[in-house]
Parts: sequence; structure tokens; C-alpha cells
Amino acid sequence: MSETKNIRLANCFAKLENRAALIPYITAGDPSVTVTVPLMHALVKAGADVIEMGVPFSDPMADGPVIQRAAERAVARGVSLSMVLDMVREFRQHDNTTPIVLMGYANPIEAMGQERFAQAAGEAGVDGVLTVDYPPEECQEFAGMLSQAGVDPIFLLAPTSTEARMQSTAKVARGYVYYVSLKGVTGSGSLDTDAVARQLEVIRKHVHIPVGVGFGIRDAESAKRVGECADAVVIGSKLIETMEAAYAQNNSDDQAIQAASQWLAQVRQALN
Repeated sequence: MSETKNIRLANCFAKLENRAALIPYITAGDPSVTVTVPLMHALVKAGADVIEMGVPFSDPMADGPVIQRAAERAVARGVSLSMVLDMVREFRQHDNTTPIVLMGYANPIEAMGQERFAQAAGEAGVDGVLTVDYPPEECQEFAGMLSQAGVDPIFLLAPTSTEARMQSTAKVARGYVYYVSLKGVTGSGSLDTDAVARQLEVIRKHVHIPVGVGFGIRDAESAKRVGECADAVVIGSKLIETMEAAYAQNNSDDQAIQAASQWLAQVRQALN
């Protein structure tokens, strides 16, 4: 496979000085379709280094109830993979620097067609793609399509990952590797940062690109602790929960954006 790497992601990690990258996760189309792009810009202003954008799917099996609800709301609004790519294109009209990573599942990509998707993602300005149910051993061809389009294929590692799996992941992963810090779904459990640090030491014996950590990071303090050993902190459920609560109270997209931005700014300050 070619060693092509995405320039925006490479530059993002290269410019960080003694700080972990902050990667908030949002679901495209939530809290509404029209507010997604303004939300992305607001999160960048609040300190996001990369935006991880969930592609709505009817059966998000790796996600906990908070992100499941967000996906269900977006699916009910008719948000499709093509619409998500349109949102990225719109974002790129005013921000050509911040990397955008799509996170989702294989079915929407298969429906569009792998080759067509890879080309469309590159043209839209997507920088990385993480597909939960594409294991690295089975998608070298797809990873190559993404790489040719200038899009980094990103993969998950878990506490149960063997060193053999780490090695196979390292062969195809670009951009960064996403370490799932907990057994279970997003937003579940309590985080053992000492265990995370020990596992990152093992992962880095085999993986020589940045390693981000997600699942279970729920506040500025846990983000700070993870950021002391990880190259990136990925945070989603609590951010979506914060927007969900603000929207329920005010029925206002603007209030949801404001709540999310204020909360993320606190996390960024802790990482600094």
C-alpha cells in the first residue's frame, strides 16, 4: 500500500507542542441538519483540533445510548452519507485547515460503493475515515482507495487487541489510531487512566503514528489525565449529552451550540 498520508491531519499533529489533540465527536444532522456546519465551526473556535463526524446509521452497534439517540434523530431527518459529504463541502468553504474525520459503519459505504465513496470523500475535503466494522485484515483494498484519494484510513484498537492485531493495524492505518479505552460501547464505564497509559506503551511498540484515546472521557479532568499519555483525546457522548440537555431546555439550536462550545472550551483549557 502507498505511504500517502493526508496533509491536514499530518500538519495538525505536527504543530502540537506538548499537548494532546482535542477531537470532539458529533453526529451529522444533530441537533438539526442546518446547524451541523455552524456547530463544526463553533467547536473549532472553542479549541477543537480535529472534528470527528458521525455518519448516522440505523444500527450503531459500537455506540451507547446517547450517540444512538443522536443517530436515530438524524436518520429520522433523512440524513444520508451524501448529505454528510455535502456538509463537509460546506464547512470547507470557510475552513480549509481543520481536519474532518468521518466515523461510521460499513453499510452506507457499501450502498454507495467503496470506490465512489473514497473519491467523493476526497473531493469533499474529508481527511480520514474510520469504519467500525471494517477490520484492517479485511479492507486493505478499501484502505488503498482512500489513500489514493488523499484520505487516511483510521482503525480502532481495544483493550482486548493482541499484539498481532496491533501489527496488522499498523500496516494499513494512517493519520492516527483510535484506542477504545473501555470494553463496551461509547460513554460507558469508568476510565482507568493508568491502564490506558500501560496499554499505549504496548501499542506504540507496533504503531508509529499518533494514538488517540476515546470512550469514557466525560469531563475536563479525565481528558487532562488521558492527554498526559495520549496523542489525542476523543470525546463524544458527553458533548452530545450536553447539547441534548440544552436543546431540551430551550428548543434552540443556538443554545445547543453555545452549551457545546462552552463545555468543549473547558476541556481544551484543561489540555493546555
